[in-house]
Amino acid sequence: MTTEQPGLIKALGRWDTLAVGFGAMIGFGWVVLVGGWLEDAGTLGAALAFVAGGVVMTLVGLTYAELVSAMPRAGGEHNYVLRALGSRPAFVASWAIVLGYVSVVAFEAVALPQTLLYLAPDMLAGKLWTVAGYDVYATWALVGIAGAVLITWVNYIGIRPASVAQTIAVVFLLAVGLVLLTGVFVGGEARHFEPWFAGGLAGFISVLVATPFLFVGFDVIPQSAEEIDLPQRQVGKLLVVSVLMATVFYIVVVVSVSSALPHAELAAAELASAAGMAALWNSPAMGTILVLGGIAGILTSWNGFLIGSSRIIYAMAESGMLPRRLAYLHPRYRTPTRAILVVGLLSVIAPLFGRQMLVWLVDAGGINIVIAFFLVSVSFLVLRRREPDMPRPFRVRRGR
Repeated sequence: MTTEQPGLIKALGRWDTLAVGFGAMIGFGWVVLVGGWLEDAGTLGAALAFVAGGVVMTLVGLTYAELVSAMPRAGGEHNYVLRALGSRPAFVASWAIVLGYVSVVAFEAVALPQTLLYLAPDMLAGKLWTVAGYDVYATWALVGIAGAVLITWVNYIGIRPASVAQTIAVVFLLAVGLVLLTGVFVGGEARHFEPWFAGGLAGFISVLVATPFLFVGFDVIPQSAEEIDLPQRQVGKLLVVSVLMATVFYIVVVVSVSSALPHAELAAAELASAAGMAALWNSPAMGTILVLGGIAGILTSWNGFLIGSSRIIYAMAESGMLPRRLAYLHPRYRTPTRAILVVGLLSVIAPLFGRQMLVWLVDAGGINIVIAFFLVSVSFLVLRRREPDMPRPFRVRRGR
């Protein structure tokens, strides 16, 4: 492991980088939303929507891949837009991605206790208050707060511990996905795949428009580029591979769950994937295992976006867009600890607002990510025209 003093530590290898990008993309949405996807678009319609969404996100990922290989610095989008379009667009793009990332981090702090409630429905005790019609209980909030403290602490003590935790959770998540796929051959029924298409073009589009939110996370790799100890060309390739891995994962979930039960039953289930897994293996315990895989997805997404949000805050502070003290690096751990603590504090507070916070955070975060993706794509084209000779270790063919 090499270091660059007094900056960030280069500690992420090939598998660490893949785990950070892929894990950030696979949160908990696949556990609860797949029933609705199948009802809206049918088995093949939903699968094709993810193929199309994966292609679009791969194209966006290719722009990132070229730019991260050319500018391997912490902060990703901040650096690309600043160089291509100037400080004002960079300010907009940077804040858009910060708000989008922070909303995901806070979202996971609420999703964790809400998920555990499925496994332990009697966990609610000590009513605190009511927010937007939802009763907030002390035990429920404490689970989210404890998770926020743990994830923040792991990131505080170094990128290496954070990447190890990410890799372990991703391996478990992939194992659950493999068990789900195997279940198709154990208890799946071909008749359950029907209807192959539902809802026509409107059904297909209803699933397609959800894919950008589900694929957000590959861009965490550029945020941590300064901590990746690999040739710059490989970083760009790994970013694209992580998007392709997520595409395959989502398609496997759609097809596997579809074979388990009629689509109407899945749509009515509280957790469609868990109901499908239990049916495939004829065992409620297997449904519990899938929920544990969903919790692993929460943790990988949470950890990945905390890494990403803290690094872009660090980059903004270094360039003077935020107070300089947020660019502080811990003398021992070489992590942007103040930026990490700011994001961690927001995730600690989120569970105190109850389940309604999930809706608020999704509404607030989604559009910001789209703004950032758009400005990065524009920056890609501007730099191709303005700086055609800029070294690009990973260069996209026919980039325009």
